[in-house]
Amino acid sequence: MPYNRLLAAKKRAVGTKQTTKAVSKGLARVVYIARDAETRVTGPLVELCRQQGVEIIEVNSMKELGKACGIEVGSASAAILEE
Repeated sequence: MPYNRLLAAKKRAVGTKQTTKAVSKGLARVVYIARDAETRVTGPLVELCRQQGVEIIEVNSMKELGKACGIEVGSASAAILEE
């Protein structure tokens, strides 16, 4: 299950806006992207991750990703942050 690391993480960013900020600041170790999220939302984040050398893990759905982050709504992206 790709969510094990995310569930075990002490610090994480949830949502594309927070995840993008974390990647920009060099705080993100791993970024999760939902396959069913709109490309116009996640595309710039994926590109930023590639530029910064941050690992990207694709997951099946926004709903599953949101649930793994402990929120009741879907999330297009999330990140595990450095501790």
